Amino acid sequence: MALRVLRHNVFLPAVLLAALESALTTVVLVLCSREGAGASLSWLNGALAGVAFCIAATAMGLYSARQRARLLGVLLRIVAAHLTTMVAAGLVAFSVPKLGLGPSDLYRWLPISLLGVGLLRVGFTRLLDEDALKRRVLVYGAGRQALNVANLRRRADQRGFVVLGFLLPQGERVLVPVEKQLTADPRGVLELATRLEADEIVVAMDDRRREFPVSELLRCRLAGIEIVDVVSFLERETGRVLLDVLNPSWIIFSDGFKRDPLRRASKRVFDVLASAALLVITWPAMLVTTIAIMLEDGVGAPILYRQRRVGLDGAIFEVLKFRSMSVSAEHDGRARWATPTDARVTRVGRVIRKVRIDELPQILNVLRGSMSFVGPRPERPQFVDTLNDKIPYYRERHCVKPGITGWAQICYPYGASERDAAEKLQYDLFYIKNHSFLFDLVILLQTVEIVMFGKGGR
Repeated sequence: MALRVLRHNVFLPAVLLAALESALTTVVLVLCSREGAGASLSWLNGALAGVAFCIAATAMGLYSARQRARLLGVLLRIVAAHLTTMVAAGLVAFSVPKLGLGPSDLYRWLPISLLGVGLLRVGFTRLLDEDALKRRVLVYGAGRQALNVANLRRRADQRGFVVLGFLLPQGERVLVPVEKQLTADPRGVLELATRLEADEIVVAMDDRRREFPVSELLRCRLAGIEIVDVVSFLERETGRVLLDVLNPSWIIFSDGFKRDPLRRASKRVFDVLASAALLVITWPAMLVTTIAIMLEDGVGAPILYRQRRVGLDGAIFEVLKFRSMSVSAEHDGRARWATPTDARVTRVGRVIRKVRIDELPQILNVLRGSMSFVGPRPERPQFVDTLNDKIPYYRERHCVKPGITGWAQICYPYGASERDAAEKLQYDLFYIKNHSFLFDLVILLQTVEIVMFGKGGR
């Protein structure tokens, strides 16, 4: 159910849904266009609206495999995507009158397209939940590593597969649920997989040095059944690299974690263009924030907050942010994690943290080259020293530049503890392994949803 495109896992049903919804919005606008516009212009306008809706819907997280919003949240995002498309189409129509797209066309298009997309999504979601459309997975293992598969209970993590059962290797400690345990077929693993109509076998043995079924798995692979190790399976399905099953050999031999010169150059171009565009768009908000901080704390109070953070390869740099805490927040010099009801946060700070405006001065860090637009969140040296000792593979997150936004910021709420740091590291490792221009663009678009709906802000 997932395609690999430029080292990025693309959820196949999401691609199909995006194509159907874009086609629907296109056809609706063609039908709502004025008769005098001409067929060719009507289809051109419709196609532009379809593309604009697809981009807006992606920005709202409507095609994210990790979208967990309930029905009302999904409907609000559909409405927001339509309104964004309508504004974009209106600006294009105003700029290019020859297209023949009038306000009345868009007013007729909006309610019909809203109803059509809403009904299409409800029907598609129900169809997607049918097990017949999912990959049928047989897990070879029943111990600690296999338990990570059994513990995938979130709907977003199970959309692409259904577990047929856990095959018990000889001598392995059994931890998976009894109802999912399978005994080996006397004739072999291939016969069991064939009888269960398995599409894929996940190798999740705790100790592969003991009774590893090389010949049996080879027969299955040659018979057309996919074989995948548990680390890669969980990475693909959850969008993170689970620390519980990670081992150094997987990192060494995996197809990822690349730092080639072409990628570094393209990422730098992306950083500069994206930062410049964001600066042009957000300077009014930055000006209002500056005035608000001055009104609350006085003209002489500092507007920006400078703090030492750890960057690429462990280098220390000063990150710039709008000051959201009182001037005496750390008067004793001790670094502290932020808390949900932190008394140090000012009234203005509480607002700008919620909508992420406090992060905007980091644009200057990106233009200087100490940060990237997309990457792991930069942490303070005091915290990094502690986390390096307590969390395995934490040092590896510094092999790319830190970013203003990132995969962990999208997928996980604001983290302010060692446990949160370990959880976010799993998403950071996924990004570091799979980062690409396409992935950066997806993260950038989905950051719009985070800002608009206030997810994860503190």
